[in-house]
Amino acid sequence: MFVEQRVYTLKPGATPAFLDYYEQNGRAVQIGHLGNPVGYYSTEIGPLNQMVMSWYYASLDERTRKRQQLASDPEWMAYLKHAREWVTTQHTTILKPAPFFTEHLQAYIHRGRKS
Repeated sequence: MFVEQRVYTLKPGATPAFLDYYEQNGRAVQIGHLGNPVGYYSTEIGPLNQMVMSWYYASLDERTRKRQQLASDPEWMAYLKHAREWVTTQHTTILKPAPFFTEHLQAYIHRGRKS
């Protein structure tokens, strides 16, 4: 199991428009393929104009399968066409939970699937 963390740096001042557009046009289709995110944040202190998103996967094979399905969804492709206009850079990191944190992460993910 692991968490994929994606950090998108947006053009200055674009965060509110990006969030509104994502909520209206991208969120439902993305959750439909990937499930609920572990976290979805904007930066307040430090490097600004960043969106930090975290997604849970049981395996790299699951990640590959889910991301391929998302990438082939016409609704998601239409969303990306406009959303990419706000993005200047992307950084993706794969995070492996510490052994003592695995149970907590699994419980959190299980609770998120109920909502």
